Amino acid sequence: MSMDSPTKIIFNPCENKENQYIAILVNGLEKYGYDVSRLDDFLSSKKHYQSIKLLHLNWFENLDESSSSSMWKSYFRKLVVLAAIKFGKKKLVWTMHNRLSHEKKSGKLSRALTQKIVSQADAILIHSEASRDILRSQYRNLRAKIVHIPHPDFVDVYGAMLPEGSEERKSQLKLLFLGAIKPYKNIELLIEVARKFPESVHLTIAGNPNSEAYRDELQKLAQNIPNISLELKFIPDAELPSYIHQSDLLILPYSLESSLNSGTVILGFSYGRSVICPRIGTIDDLDGGEDVFDYTYESDSEHLAALEKQIQKAITLHQNNPHALIEKGYRMRELTLKKNNKQDVTDRLSELYESLL
Repeated sequence: MSMDSPTKIIFNPCENKENQYIAILVNGLEKYGYDVSRLDDFLSSKKHYQSIKLLHLNWFENLDESSSSSMWKSYFRKLVVLAAIKFGKKKLVWTMHNRLSHEKKSGKLSRALTQKIVSQADAILIHSEASRDILRSQYRNLRAKIVHIPHPDFVDVYGAMLPEGSEERKSQLKLLFLGAIKPYKNIELLIEVARKFPESVHLTIAGNPNSEAYRDELQKLAQNIPNISLELKFIPDAELPSYIHQSDLLILPYSLESSLNSGTVILGFSYGRSVICPRIGTIDDLDGGEDVFDYTYESDSEHLAALEKQIQKAITLHQNNPHALIEKGYRMRELTLKKNNKQDVTDRLSELYESLL
């Protein structure tokens, strides 16, 4: 693409304080000479509207749930955006991040919006192969081009990985849950399972709860459990490598019902730590074999049992060889660098845009 006439596109959102995923993609596109604008400015003037050639939407199906009127308002605003894209014959790319919206209240409206996006999209970007089957089963006459581009790695994005010291690793297994604290992430389950390993496991839950009520609920649940540390606050980017470094494994008991991809799984691998996690699309695609503690389940009670089993397996390995888990993490880092290389990801995204334009 020639740099002297940059193609004007909208990438939404074009910034996200809580996730460098957006910055990696937007910076990569700008290096390719794309002029990236915000969705808020799409209809700011006739001239600007006409200049936009392509819009790439992420999480567009999520609605504002703060009140019923806000939810409906955000729904209609998004319908207007989709109508303007169609009317102006703009190219539309949508990234499918989740199996279904994580939000409970707006589920119906969100599904209706997703249906409209899918029927109008020129291309649907997926980050895991499992998404292809889900799309095909949900939308029988899908005409959009489905393009699989992996989630970019986070190697060195939040600062350099801390070197492994020669200090003796503690015999207690250090587990870390990291990320936004939301009900679908099964934090309650995590607290329940950590309680069963008072001597052999220490669990840190680090991240910002989505409401004060949920924060209070978790604090009550974890009260008087000495082997759980709650750090219920926003964790600044610069501190992420240190949090990951201090753990032996990340533990992410996501819901198989709604979760499909996980940036936090990629983050853990990028900083040399493996994960205990259900077999979501991200885990499946990387195919780390014995280097990942993955599992499946059909019910909440099965989930608890599967989680317990994986923790027990990790404890045994850790006690036999304190460096075994770290070695697994380093192998996953190498695999992620190969399969989710951020340069390859932005190259392929640029190629997708060019094929549409």
